[in-house]
Amino acid sequence: MQHNGPVPEIMTNPRADRVRAVRALGRRSVRQRQRQYLVEGPQGVREAVAHAAAAVRDVYLTVEASQRHPEIIDTAEAAQLHVHLAAPEVVAEMSPDAQGVLAVLRDREDAPLVDVLGGARLVACLAEVRDPGNAGTVIRAADAAGADAVVLTAASVDVHNPKVVRSTAGSLFHLPVVDGPEPVEVAEQARAAGLQVLAADGAGDVVLDDAPLARPTLWVFGNEAHGLDRRTREAADAVVRIPIHGRAESLNLAMAATLCLYASASAHRRAQP
Repeated sequence: MQHNGPVPEIMTNPRADRVRAVRALGRRSVRQRQRQYLVEGPQGVREAVAHAAAAVRDVYLTVEASQRHPEIIDTAEAAQLHVHLAAPEVVAEMSPDAQGVLAVLRDREDAPLVDVLGGARLVACLAEVRDPGNAGTVIRAADAAGADAVVLTAASVDVHNPKVVRSTAGSLFHLPVVDGPEPVEVAEQARAAGLQVLAADGAGDVVLDDAPLARPTLWVFGNEAHGLDRRTREAADAVVRIPIHGRAESLNLAMAATLCLYASASAHRRAQP
């Protein structure tokens, strides 16, 4: 890639204070104190600089990665972001999962839940979902299905956990992802905003194919180990199960959420004039 002006200085010391400070953002306590978080890998960083440039504090790339992904530098420099070239061992010390590309972002202020729900037609709510891979994959699925937002209730995984961010594959920067109160209160606010509340549960009494999916909907997905508690199920307008036609005992959380969100998205499109 061609650059005008002086050749940028390359960071070569993996024990530098800046390197240690970036690596420390892998810990939740540090993220909360600094109000910053990591985005690792070319896909996530590409989407961050394109769709959340105002939140990007610094971008780090190895020389080889800068040559392989020139579009990241072009977009970052067009947004007047701070771009740093670093030796491979420096980037690896910052994060073993960076694949040569890393960014530090400032934490954003969540929009109020009432604003996120207002006018929405499809929202995913993660109720005490603690596995970062599952949470990130549901955010990615919600983005792909055209959902308006994702809400993580209290006791769910930190949305800025590095594995959550990686698992979203950049979708974190495409739609609002907000922290919310406990699930029953989210359901009440959703209903007040004109959405029905459907809880996904393997023991639901409504089969997905028979659910009223054409209406604006908040889907509630529960914890990987114990699902949804009784109060959350009772707060829903219907408890919906995905039929198992083969021999599989069940579907994991991310697979089930993907099927439910796409079923709603398809029903919404069919209902459009």
